[in-house]
Amino acid sequence: MNAHADKQLPNRSASKAAPDTAPVSVSPAYAESRLARALRTSVLHEDTATRERARFRARQWRQVLSGIGAGSLAVGSRTPVAGLPAWVTPDVVTGGFATGSATAGGPLLPYEEEAALLAGVPATRSALFAHFLTEDGLARLWSLLDSGQYEVRVPEEAALATVAWLVRAGDFDAAAELVTALRPFADRLRFLPRPTDRPRPAAGTVHRRTVGDTAAALARRRPGAAVETQREALAVWAPFADDLLTHRLEAVSGTPGPHWHADGAALLARYGSLVAEHTRCTKHLNPKSNTAVLLRALEEELAGRAPAPRLAGLLRVAVSTMVAKRGAPGSPGHTRLRRDQAAQAALPSHHALAGLVLRRLSRLDPAGGTADVEAPLAPVDERESLETGLPVGAAVPTAIGNCVRAALSAPLEELVARGVVPSAEVLAELVPQLVAAVSADQYTDEPLRNLMAGTYCAFRNRRSLLLLNLQHQVRIEELPWLRAVSAHRDAAAGAQEQAEEALRRLGGLAVSAFPATVLPNPLVRELSHLGRQAELGTPFVEELAADIFMGTFTPKFLVAARIAADLLEGSLYERYYGIDFARLRRMAVAQAVDSAQRGRPARSAEEFARLCAERAGTNGASWRPAANGKVIEQAQILTTHNLATLAARVKVAPVAGWAALARDCFDVVCRLVNRMADRPMLSTIKDTAYAWRQMLFHLSLCEDAERAAVLEWIEADILRRPPLVQARLEPALAGLRLVAAGGSFGADGTGDRGRARRLLGWSTDEHWMRAPTRC
Repeated sequence: MNAHADKQLPNRSASKAAPDTAPVSVSPAYAESRLARALRTSVLHEDTATRERARFRARQWRQVLSGIGAGSLAVGSRTPVAGLPAWVTPDVVTGGFATGSATAGGPLLPYEEEAALLAGVPATRSALFAHFLTEDGLARLWSLLDSGQYEVRVPEEAALATVAWLVRAGDFDAAAELVTALRPFADRLRFLPRPTDRPRPAAGTVHRRTVGDTAAALARRRPGAAVETQREALAVWAPFADDLLTHRLEAVSGTPGPHWHADGAALLARYGSLVAEHTRCTKHLNPKSNTAVLLRALEEELAGRAPAPRLAGLLRVAVSTMVAKRGAPGSPGHTRLRRDQAAQAALPSHHALAGLVLRRLSRLDPAGGTADVEAPLAPVDERESLETGLPVGAAVPTAIGNCVRAALSAPLEELVARGVVPSAEVLAELVPQLVAAVSADQYTDEPLRNLMAGTYCAFRNRRSLLLLNLQHQVRIEELPWLRAVSAHRDAAAGAQEQAEEALRRLGGLAVSAFPATVLPNPLVRELSHLGRQAELGTPFVEELAADIFMGTFTPKFLVAARIAADLLEGSLYERYYGIDFARLRRMAVAQAVDSAQRGRPARSAEEFARLCAERAGTNGASWRPAANGKVIEQAQILTTHNLATLAARVKVAPVAGWAALARDCFDVVCRLVNRMADRPMLSTIKDTAYAWRQMLFHLSLCEDAERAAVLEWIEADILRRPPLVQARLEPALAGLRLVAAGGSFGADGTGDRGRARRLLGWSTDEHWMRAPTRC
């Protein structure tokens, strides 16, 4: 099942069904709403680039709706596009909808056209496919494989290179079988890798952005309108207003100089030039402003007319106000103020400093990260000052520094420690770079290893499909070129041990760095892949989407619950959530026996689903996402949403200890509650409940003395929090005290005469955390 938490997905348009009943269809209403949104943006948005992106999205949603209407798209299927097998990478838009196009399809790209020109064949994909199966074409592919100077952006681009490797390895049968699988699509899909000037970066380090991505982000920066307006006000209009005031004070003193009229005319002429050149600051255009009043009075006097009584009154007020506020021009206070303002206006703009950093980055490889992000962020030196006009020693602003640091290439742990990876979601984006290297290490031939690593990274860029009826996403092992080289893996290369080590490393990093966060689905997918390679029997489970929940779970959910039962039976976690782990263990045994008797694994864990619905107080799958969310949350509670699997099967043991993670979780809980306004958002309540559940898990793995110390720390820490946090968390804290003291909640999730409440994230009624709180 596709599983995107907190992402709006389409409502089901058929009755809910168990996996063995009629399949569920999907309403096109979601696609229609997204098309309408894209059309509005494409017309009304003020930014040209945003409008163009919206027009592109609108074209995609038109494709989706056209395909649904014509019956050429099967939304909810692993093969949504008629005529394309599951391994072809579909073009997918928000919500998991396939557009009907293949990512590797469309018009020929420039590198394909160049390849056709060099080969002397027609510029068609079928002609290119045929050419690269010839002796000359294979030689060209062998050269690319040996040099490593190519890249694979979509998995299909590795197919012909894999054929070439198999031919050189003498595995002609596998090569022929792969060609047979590819040939029906040779006229539509590109199977050719993209030549580059540089080989793939070395394995072991990762980066969040390439240098090229960072440079592009800096190039898109524009001068800050508010900052530049203030700079103009301080550098241009404030000095001009001072000159106007000085000129007026000469007249007020009764002894204007002989050149007073000539100087006034020069001021008016200067004003005209300034207005034409400096257009950001418009305060002087306000007829009630002091500058405007002084100018009108000066114009009248130079024309030989005395200012009208009203204007004369405004003139007196303007002069007295300006002198009272800052002092007369030339006075010590006024001089000091203008000196400070001039220094502030002279500071280099962020835009100018971004341009300097961009010049520095241009010397680096744009295709990868950089091990040194400090050199591009150094203060302006003398040579650069001469070239750019920026002051020597000017520091690069933090915002630009953060942008550049995203290109740091380093071990994943270092990126986390330095804040380059701020969340589990970002961690999940980077993990495929490491998992690709681990997965590719099972091939001893270096060119094949590099090719498979590139294929893996490209495959992980494949967007998930909206899937129904407990189908799973396409796995990388289903790619024909992966199957073709499977016989060339070296089991003696220690791939299983490497996968286990990587699994422990990544799982431990996720738990330690983000202890209060539910593992995001992309990270679960990578851990699952490593678990299969390590053969540890790790049933990693995804977070399911409440609005397409089918009312049941795959068997691995019950296996994960069995692992949690073995780890947590008799723990604080079990008592807090009122779990009968013995019952779960019996269910798991019965499911295993039933599968053995059938000779095939079960498709779903129906009894487990009934238990989750029973605990949630619902009847299973519902049209209401909130009711489904309650059932899904119970499954997360029973399985610990992968924490027990990591602790028990993978043997993850955080260096800081479980007690430290529990304290970190409570800190996150308090910060989330502190964000809540008078009526908290349901998403924030859910995140709070998930962080609370993670805290209880970590507490349950502590030794008794450690757990007691953490509970004592929580009681002290809450007193340092704002009154709103204390008041809103008090029912949950009362529940924690109740259970820690040996008590239990009632069937309604309350205890201690209603003062204690079990903290859950989903509710079909008004959540108790949304009730008005008195501080």
